[in-house]
Amino acid sequence: MLCDEGKLSIKCFLGTATLVLALTISQNVLGLTPHHIWGASLWGPVFYFVIICISLRLFLSDQNYQYAIRATFLGFTFSSSILVAILCPLKWKAFGVYGTMMSIFHYSEFLAIAWSNPSSLSTSSFILNHSLHYALAAISSWIEFLVEVNFWPEMKEYTIITVFGLLICLGGELLRKLAIITAHTNFNHIVSNFSTESPPPAEVCPFQFCETFQVQYKKSKDHVLVKHGVYSIARHPSYVGWFWWSIGTQIILANPVCVVIYAIASWKFFNNRVYLEEITLLNFFGEEYYNYQKEVPTGLPFINGYLLDNPITNQN
Repeated sequence: MLCDEGKLSIKCFLGTATLVLALTISQNVLGLTPHHIWGASLWGPVFYFVIICISLRLFLSDQNYQYAIRATFLGFTFSSSILVAILCPLKWKAFGVYGTMMSIFHYSEFLAIAWSNPSSLSTSSFILNHSLHYALAAISSWIEFLVEVNFWPEMKEYTIITVFGLLICLGGELLRKLAIITAHTNFNHIVSNFSTESPPPAEVCPFQFCETFQVQYKKSKDHVLVKHGVYSIARHPSYVGWFWWSIGTQIILANPVCVVIYAIASWKFFNNRVYLEEITLLNFFGEEYYNYQKEVPTGLPFINGYLLDNPITNQN
């Protein structure tokens, strides 16, 4: 069942998106916006967003406001991106499609946790502040798009490329959210918390490696190994979805440089992350996870995870 914070976020996301779209489209239909200046259509949404933010600050408590303002921002981004895709010249439409996928991804991350594991819910569940590297990657893709749309605008006018990237994004998004919902309370956005309690045995994890990557050694009482649903075809379906989603965003933008960079960077990131996480999972579940590794691949291309030559017994 959806928690109160999730319900509040839906009202803010959908309410903002509906208001911005309805008022902006009405402006255009009634001729209140100059048709020869397409950018003028986007000033209205900014004004509406500011008014909504002020209203939220006045009527909500601080904690609820923190959830609401993020959902509102994503609703604003979603609706504004739709307007860009509809109203802007062809060379800019791909950026509108990209914006809708970004806003859907980040909002649905929060909503999926609010539904499946509300006890771990926080403002970080929107993963808007994922990491500095994530922010730099996004900014670099925007810079590439802006450079190419100005110097080689014809690169951005191949609708079939945008559609292809959109399909990859949607597939990755669907897989990731299915993984989160299937894992239920066994999923959260925190992969590694350092603890010196109960370190894993040397044959599972060399101490130097664990100390460097800050592995969470202590398993929660209700943590179980999920092997059904999408986890029956891939050990890390949420990472598989995220991997292809990230590459799909750059195909949408027709960013040839960032497509390659994103593919390499995402592969290296998930290769390290899966390796680290499987050390922890072997420590948590012992032989059960060892057998699971033998039966199901990671799902990520050329990533095998942390594999042992011999089975181990559960240390818990």
